[in-house]
Amino acid sequence: MQQQTDNSTAQFDVAVIGSGPGGYEAAIHAARHGLKTCLVEKAALGGVCVNWGCIPTKALLRSAEVYDLARNPATFGVTVGEAAFDLAQAVKRSRNVALKSSKGVEFMLKRAKVEVWPGEAVLTGGNGVAVTAQDGSTRTLEARNIIVATGSKQRVIPGLEPDGKKIITSREALIFKEVPESMIVVGGGAIGVEMAWFYAKAGAQVTIVELMERILPAEEAEVSEALKRSFEKAGIAVHCGAKLDNVAVSDAGVSAELVVEGQEPQKLEAACLLVAVGVTGGIDGLGLEAAGVETERGFIRTDAQCRTSAPGIWAIGDVRGGMLLAHKASAEAAIAVEAIAGKSPEPLAEALIPRCVYSQPSVASVGLTEEAAIKAGHEVVVGRSQFAASGKANAFGQLEGFVKLVFDAATGKMLGGHLIGHDAVELIGELGLACRYGVTAEGITTTVHAHPTLSETVREAAFAALQSMG
Repeated sequence: MQQQTDNSTAQFDVAVIGSGPGGYEAAIHAARHGLKTCLVEKAALGGVCVNWGCIPTKALLRSAEVYDLARNPATFGVTVGEAAFDLAQAVKRSRNVALKSSKGVEFMLKRAKVEVWPGEAVLTGGNGVAVTAQDGSTRTLEARNIIVATGSKQRVIPGLEPDGKKIITSREALIFKEVPESMIVVGGGAIGVEMAWFYAKAGAQVTIVELMERILPAEEAEVSEALKRSFEKAGIAVHCGAKLDNVAVSDAGVSAELVVEGQEPQKLEAACLLVAVGVTGGIDGLGLEAAGVETERGFIRTDAQCRTSAPGIWAIGDVRGGMLLAHKASAEAAIAVEAIAGKSPEPLAEALIPRCVYSQPSVASVGLTEEAAIKAGHEVVVGRSQFAASGKANAFGQLEGFVKLVFDAATGKMLGGHLIGHDAVELIGELGLACRYGVTAEGITTTVHAHPTLSETVREAAFAALQSMG
């Protein structure tokens, strides 16, 4: 059947390509400014974050946490039968959570009167966009401003090309119906760490292989080492400064040689291998070159207000590069739309973007690490406090982890905050505010923190720093 092409061209003030956290928030924000707005999405609303990343991953991690607690209830005075993990049911729940979130995005766009165009967008030059639907039909639009928010795609490493069965990405890992007996995870960043923790708790024998000298290499060294110790205690093998060679796939699974400099190669075998070595910008097939949009190292080049090299075209989120985080994309959405509306929004300071890893213990950080602060020329004072000293942590039976705060010795202002502990991610908001507004160690210490809460550990770390200042 020959598909029809609509030759009419719709006119908009703003067209957003991609409906992830950056895209849908940009569209809603633009509509609230009174701008006629459309959003183009080739898949489910909410993008990768809502459908295949942030949201379903956290739902699965919660299932693993509940299972882990159910296996050790006697300490809390609870007696239950033998616990078992049903991965198919956990996946079903995670998909329902993702679907609910996607429907929520659809509702918000409808309420904001954003016109949604299903299909794949291609820039046609100037202010034009061609949108091809799944049935092959094409229609076009013109917009005075186009915001590219197409996210990212998995980075492919030669020799580790995913086949969706034995060599997989996080997408396949999110929909397994049975827990594999064993798994090799290549990559010790946030995705690799979270997936490793989930499958280890679900019952798989997991091995992490990280090329850098430590897992979560962008975080405080103390935090990374503490997480490594926790993982090894949980039975997860962690190999840093390592890589795989001679990877082979068979019906039985995957085999490879673990190569660490100065050591004899070690043979590894597993039912499957998860590749979690990062992502690159989702720029393929967008027509960027024809539209005059410059790219660099797989990402779109922009200025501080998200403008590209082409007039009227903007880029936000993962496709722009930098920290590849959903909340960064949301912040950039506001910046781009405010600039489109003729205002002068403050550029985003990457050091103030919080970073979170949702394993247990979880990891959260914002601002400068101690090492980065010293390199930037600061004389620093560090305050630490252990969660083991917290009454709330003891009541919860979760004693792992600590808070580390970095202050400027001359001004007392906070430069960075770093946490590892059970649900430590929920404490990062206070530290983000402290870094954003230059709150001092004394300011945190003299702020009353409710008792008993984990947030008291933040206060204790600030008090330790304050004592060091004299």
